[in-house]
Formats: sequence, C-alpha cells, structure tokens
Amino acid sequence: MRRATLAIALLLSAGYAGAQSAAPPAGALAYRASLTRTARAVWGMDAPVPVFAAQIHAESGWRHDAVSPVGALGLAQFMPATAHWIAGRDPALAAGQPFNPAWAMRAMVVYDQYLFGLAPARYTARDRMWVALRGYNGGMGHWQNEARATGVALPTGEQVDAACGQASRSIKHCPENLKYPRRILIDLQPRYAAWGTTL
Repeated sequence: MRRATLAIALLLSAGYAGAQSAAPPAGALAYRASLTRTARAVWGMDAPVPVFAAQIHAESGWRHDAVSPVGALGLAQFMPATAHWIAGRDPALAAGQPFNPAWAMRAMVVYDQYLFGLAPARYTARDRMWVALRGYNGGMGHWQNEARATGVALPTGEQVDAACGQASRSIKHCPENLKYPRRILIDLQPRYAAWGTTL
C-alpha cells in the first residue's frame, strides 16, 4: 500500500512538473523577438518578458484576432475604452489598434508598467506585479478600495486579496480576479522562463 501511494505521488509530481515546464505554444514563438524588444524598450533590459508572455497566453492564447464575449479585443484583450485611454499615454499607441500585434504588445507592457507604478513600493517586484495584474483584469480602483477596506494602514497583498468583494467590487468577480495573477505568475510564467527575467 505504501509503495503504491509513493508511486502515485511520484506520478502526480512528475505530471505537475511537466505542466509547469511545458513549452510555449507554437503560435507564441513568432512573437518572442517583438515582445522582448517592446518590453525592454518600456521596462528596461531586465523587463519581465516571461510575465508578459504568460499574460498574452492567458488573455488570448496568442490569437491577434481574439474577441471576448464582453468585447475585449486582440492579443492583449483591451476593452475599447481602455484602448482609447492607453493611446493617450504613449505617442506610439496613438493609432489605437488592438488587433495589431505590435500595438497590443506595447499597449499591454505600457499599461502593466502604469499599474505596477500604482502598487505599493514597499512590496516586492513579484507582489507589485500581482497587484498590477489584478488591476489589469479587474480595475485598479477596485484593488485600492479593497486595500482601504482592510482597515490596515499598510496592508499586505494577502490582506488585500482577502478583502476582495468587501468594497466596490461585487464578490462574484473575485474568483476570476484572484485567479488571474496566479495563473500568469505561477502556472504559465514557467513556460516562458527562457525568454528573460522571471518574477
């Protein structure tokens, strides 16, 4: 019995490791050089390219023509209003073309950098990216309201996550919003580790 249990544990462990080290999909490889150049132009040479690659993977599965049921568009799944807003932040994005892969990648890394800058500076880079990703998925204003709802002067990221749904966001949106950074940073980022700096 003990031997069988050990064998099952080893198989599960191997399966988990295999899932974490799965190769990027073939469609991603065509974008690797462009995403790397774009991310480094905005974030610097230590840009967390694997995070951005994982984010595109999560958002659109690397489909430049993706359209979500709620109207999010392109590789990085920008809603039209957010695409219009981000176009005003960077002259290179003025055309506002979510279906253009080059535009979408630059818009995503610029928006992520903006959100990262709003995350508490006392957090680690990985925790700040967690906050940025929650903001990308569900709105940074909701995260900030939940930070206040903790009642703690300097809440940790975990405390804010625990307060999801206790302010302006409906609690029904919390499972998706909390899963989003986990899927990118923990589940998908390892697939793209060879692409650059990981968080």
